[in-house]
Amino acid sequence: MDIMSLIMALVVTSVGLLIVSKLPTGVEIDSVGKAVISAIIFGLLNAVVRPVFEVLALPLTLITFGLFSLIINAVIFGLAAALVEGFRLRWGLISAFIGSLALSLVNSILYKIIG
Repeated sequence: MDIMSLIMALVVTSVGLLIVSKLPTGVEIDSVGKAVISAIIFGLLNAVVRPVFEVLALPLTLITFGLFSLIINAVIFGLAAALVEGFRLRWGLISAFIGSLALSLVNSILYKIIG
């Protein structure tokens, strides 16, 4: 992945987080700067922590035909919120679950628009 792809992913995720925070998802982000920091932390967690979770949860993921990966997404989202001051989840794990689903949808739409 080159530097432009990383910058594009950072911008898309930051904008996606801002959009998700404006939806009734229970996700709150104080500012654009907090959204950028949250996107960086979210990306680092996806790169470092997600593979560990996926290996540890492989039996559950297989038993649930992949649906347990939604829980892993919510946990990663919640960890990012816990690590960044100014990124809050109003309803805890429920907000993390709804927010991670909404972020996936919004990011997909943004990437389709960008091309």
